[in-house]
Amino acid sequence: MKPVKHLAVTGIAITGALALAGCGGSDPSGSSRAELSVGASYMPQPVSADMAAGFLTITNRGGTKDELTSVTSESAGEITMHETNGGAMEQVSAFEVPAHGQLVFKSGGNHLMFEKLKRRPAQGDTITLRLKFAESGPLTVEMPVKSATYNPSTGH
Repeated sequence: MKPVKHLAVTGIAITGALALAGCGGSDPSGSSRAELSVGASYMPQPVSADMAAGFLTITNRGGTKDELTSVTSESAGEITMHETNGGAMEQVSAFEVPAHGQLVFKSGGNHLMFEKLKRRPAQGDTITLRLKFAESGPLTVEMPVKSATYNPSTGH
């Protein structure tokens, strides 16, 4: 009877270990933190010498949301983040980047405002940005300056 008892205890221990291994989270990709990347970035050539808009898409392939908390660049004295609701623009201090989702900045919607430009960017230039997040490390983005009438085919 001892061997049976030993097998039963071993079976219970294995079952417990398997149950604990499954408690790591419900994210099917196995990642329990944000996995951020940036794409589709551009700045239309500004009409004004001291202000410009910027657009990009932040993708989160991870299982945890994060927040974009600030954007900086050597090219501008200040970069503010804005959301557009019902045609009205409002400055915000942070944007959520949802788990397994995207934060999209596009013309007519959420956007970045570059204020106090140190020089007026021209088509063909590249602006370097630093995006800071609540949880993840910062990301550096190279944002190309496009024509003032640029309209990306992706809708961003």
